[in-house]
Amino acid sequence: MEACRMEGENKEKLASVSSLVTVFENSRIATPRIGDVIQKLAPFLKMYSEYVKNFERAAELLASWTDKSAPFQEVITRIQSSEASDSLTLQHHMLEPVQRIPRYELLLKEYVQKLPVQAPDRADAQKALDMIFLAAQHSNAAITEMERLQDLWDVYQRLGLEDDIVDPSNTLLREGPVLKISFRRSDPMERYLFLQFNNMLLYCIPKVIQVGAQFQVRTRIDVAGMKVRELTDAEFPHSFLVSGKQRTLELQARSQEEMISWIQACQVAIDQIEKRNETFKAAVQGPEGDTQEQEQLQSEELGLRAPQWVRDKMVTMCMRCREPFNALTRRRHHCRACGYVVCAKCSDYRAELKYDGNRPNRVCVHCYTFLTGNVLPKDKDDKKQGILEKGSTTGSEQSIMCGFLQLVGDKWGKSRPRGWCVIPRDDPLVLYVYAAPQDMRAHTSVPLLGYQVTAGTQADPRVFQLQQSCQLYTFKAETEELRDRWVKAMERAASGWSPRGPSDGDLSD
Repeated sequence: MEACRMEGENKEKLASVSSLVTVFENSRIATPRIGDVIQKLAPFLKMYSEYVKNFERAAELLASWTDKSAPFQEVITRIQSSEASDSLTLQHHMLEPVQRIPRYELLLKEYVQKLPVQAPDRADAQKALDMIFLAAQHSNAAITEMERLQDLWDVYQRLGLEDDIVDPSNTLLREGPVLKISFRRSDPMERYLFLQFNNMLLYCIPKVIQVGAQFQVRTRIDVAGMKVRELTDAEFPHSFLVSGKQRTLELQARSQEEMISWIQACQVAIDQIEKRNETFKAAVQGPEGDTQEQEQLQSEELGLRAPQWVRDKMVTMCMRCREPFNALTRRRHHCRACGYVVCAKCSDYRAELKYDGNRPNRVCVHCYTFLTGNVLPKDKDDKKQGILEKGSTTGSEQSIMCGFLQLVGDKWGKSRPRGWCVIPRDDPLVLYVYAAPQDMRAHTSVPLLGYQVTAGTQADPRVFQLQQSCQLYTFKAETEELRDRWVKAMERAASGWSPRGPSDGDLSD
């Protein structure tokens, strides 16, 4: 009903314009001058823009009701077959007003071109042509605005009608599928981007089961402060980096042309918003501006924007302490400030990051010092040392038992036939194995609690073993006496015993 009402109003407006057009056509026959007449009629031609703007919707309604209603289809067919319709379809008649302004512009342009330079109607005709051109622009602008709002509504529906996602004042610049390069996984993941719209980029996940929405918004990246550039990566061709305040993404396009198109679209959005911000600053601050704020916007300081995370497979050791990673004692972590891959010891700190709303995030020791200005206390390193970052001890004051033992079996590797073994007093339930007595880092640690200790074999009585589940460690002492002392110390530790004083249970060599 609303569409019918609007169509009726448009017909009334068009009827008044048509009457003026009739006057124009009659006057053209009576006098050779038409430029002055068109100048009087041209302002009314802007009313066609309302008709043009609703034309597509009216055509959809006509097609829909023709399919749904047999009586309506019969009426339309009867009217179209009448003599008054000149055997033309209703759609053809509906299209006539849409083509009228371009037709007037084309005819008037040809008329001006054929007029002599000194013709009395030339000045008026040229002015009338300019007015017709403005009317055509007004009509085209109405069509563009209608298409823009339709695109927004389409995106709004595909995103599940989420609040504050779509703003009617925005424009959809680009959308399409991309691949997300993961810093952990080897294969890229399917994702979808909406360059929303002059102010943000929506990073979305396609939904497998589409109920009410096709995509789920994972991250919103503000265009303000965003940077985009091509990546040089042989493993992932056509890849590019989008670095925003909220998050930094490594993305892969399907082709070189598509990658360039994304980079250009993002750069257009960035340039537009930077120009808008510069205009706003000039109006508020004057020509000098705020130097400190400009420097902050241009800086690349830690914490101001989400970093580009280094992929796990690109490194084999901590990028701070240079220690090799392994699955148990030195796992990989990412610093949220610089994006480095670091170990647990080097990233066991928290600092507020501006790009994440000043929430505390895990950062490495270097970024923690830089961002907070805090000097770490001396005992911080001792408390946060890794499981093997424990200096070797050589005396009874620091150890329950220490000395050289032969490391027997393939489990130790061929490069370590002998090790300096220590059960320290400050950690009496763990056996540390070093390469030398003065080493500050053990290459193996064995938590003794729960292990079964077996002393001696018929082949060699100096051999003893530690066994628990599938774990088996074999040692060989220099003498049977040393073997017995080691077995006693390990049995105590395996049962959970710990010394109460410096001299309690002294078994040192």
